[in-house]
Amino acid sequence: MLSSMTTSFVARLRANDQAAWFELWETFGPVVRAQLTKWGNGRIGAETVRDLSQETMAALSNSIDRYDPSRGARFSTWLLAIAKHVLGDEMDRRMAAKRGSGKKTATLEDAWMAGSREARVDDAYEAAVFRAKVEAAIRKVERECEFTDFEIFRMRVLDGKSGKDVADAVGVSEPTVSRRLAKVREILRARVAETVAIFSFTEEELHEGERNGLVQSPNKADDVLFDEAVAEIFHRQLELRAAEEAGGRR
Repeated sequence: MLSSMTTSFVARLRANDQAAWFELWETFGPVVRAQLTKWGNGRIGAETVRDLSQETMAALSNSIDRYDPSRGARFSTWLLAIAKHVLGDEMDRRMAAKRGSGKKTATLEDAWMAGSREARVDDAYEAAVFRAKVEAAIRKVERECEFTDFEIFRMRVLDGKSGKDVADAVGVSEPTVSRRLAKVREILRARVAETVAIFSFTEEELHEGERNGLVQSPNKADDVLFDEAVAEIFHRQLELRAAEEAGGRR
């Protein structure tokens, strides 16, 4: 059974809600593009990767309401399978263009997937999908919070500055920094839970936050773990987007 938040988001996709489309693209586009680039192994350019990732998202939105959660496949697994199918179609088109050259047409498995090893879901891919969800939650909180409150969170958690340095930069007391940080952290916990729920097709996925240090029952020790986990995810996402941007310029 899909969660109510998931079914609501699916309904928006099916209704061609452009905001929902953009959220889907912004959240998982980088993950799909990174996976397609990995599979391509230098054989496809950045523009083709971007086109194929858009096709993957379109295929996902067109079939998402037919997904059967009782089969136990995670959202990330399904997304990967669709990306592989889209890449396979691209390879078929390329191979069809070469027919008649006297060379045997290579199959997707032979030429790209190395026996499907790359198509299997691994821990690195699952972690990338989860990080994408958390990054989406951070973006939501940035839009929702007051500018100063989020800047305090950014400096204290994402940039790793001390409470004193943040207080001096913003012009408030350290207790005020702690109070405003706690406010943003509470909102972010809620948004992480919501975002994970939207893109969770299995019970296992609903508990990803807890397994990754983003616990939903805060105390002082949990706050530290939460902040550390969020900061690590944020910087990993920055690295992903920087690498993608650098690849696109080549």
